[in-house]
This record gives sequence, structure tokens and C-alpha cells, in this order.
Amino acid sequence: MNRNQVLPQVELSADLGALRKVDLCAHQAYKGHGFLNIQDLPRVAQEATSVEDGDGFDWSVVTHFEESPGSEPRHIMDIELKGRIHLLCQRCLKECPNELTQKSRFVLVGSEAEADSFPIEDDLQEPLVASQHFDVLELLEDEVLLSLPLIPKHPDGACQAQVATFADQSGETDSLEKPPNPFNILKNMKKSS
Repeated sequence: MNRNQVLPQVELSADLGALRKVDLCAHQAYKGHGFLNIQDLPRVAQEATSVEDGDGFDWSVVTHFEESPGSEPRHIMDIELKGRIHLLCQRCLKECPNELTQKSRFVLVGSEAEADSFPIEDDLQEPLVASQHFDVLELLEDEVLLSLPLIPKHPDGACQAQVATFADQSGETDSLEKPPNPFNILKNMKKSS
């Protein structure tokens, strides 16, 4: 590729169908942005406890070619996601809004072999196999799922831990009894001898 060649920049459509078939093998750069509702992302929707107005994700995708010393320029894809989803708080077991922000950088490669040989120590960007019918929508959904907290919870002090109480049928709660001390038997044996 000629280093001084100017590549056309194609505007990505925010249409869900168009995002499912993007030709990343073409020698062109892409730029696009939009908003994804929770319902547009079925795997993410399974994680949500409820969907309120404003829930969803603003996204932007930009691809460009970056000079690489000693080799062909690398095809780079930058993704940014920002949004909100309601998840179940693991402290109080009530729903809580989670604000998510995710930035990712991928190097587009031509084959699985190239992806496998990509330097593993480069943790700022990871390889992604490009295709003529690349599903950008699926990639955006994957990035949302990866950005979800492992243990969703309200900020400290915003909720109280769920306390389980056991009550008998009359409604009275049993007081917690101390288990018997196993050494009392030895103590009693010593007294009797």
C-alpha cells in the first residue's frame, strides 16, 4: 500500500442490519456512531433486571490504518461504548443502575493464523479477524458484556445487606443459641475425678 495514499472514509450506518455486514477487508476506513437500546442486544437484555428510559449504549466505531515499522500498515479499529443498564445488586438483591464505559482497540488481521501469532504482550490492542461480512453489532454486544461488573452492587452506603430471618409460624423469631462447648465435657470430667 502506498504510504501517501488517501483512503476513502465510509460512514457506518446505525441501522442494525447494516452493522451486521460490514466489509472490513476493503481498503477503506470506517467511521460511525449511534445508540443501541437494550432490546437491540439480546444477550445483554438477559442480564438486565429492567429497562428504563435512557437505558442503552452510545457507540462509536472508527477504523484507520497505522504505520507499522518494517511491515504493511496495520488496520486498526477503535470502539467506544458509554451507557447504562440495570442489574441486580448482589448486596441488597434490588436492582441498581450501572453506568458503563468501554474503550477497545483491535488490530484487524486476515486470518486465524495471524491472530494466533499476534504478540500476546500487547495488551492495549487485540487481534480481530476481518471478513467481508463482519458483524459489528455482535462485536459491540460482546464489548458491552465484557464491561459488565462481575459482582454488580450499589455504591458503598447506598444499600443495606439483605438479612434473612427465620421465624416460626407464630411470627416470633428464634434467638440464635450458642452451640455447646465441646470442652465442657472434659471440664465436667475433671471436676468429678
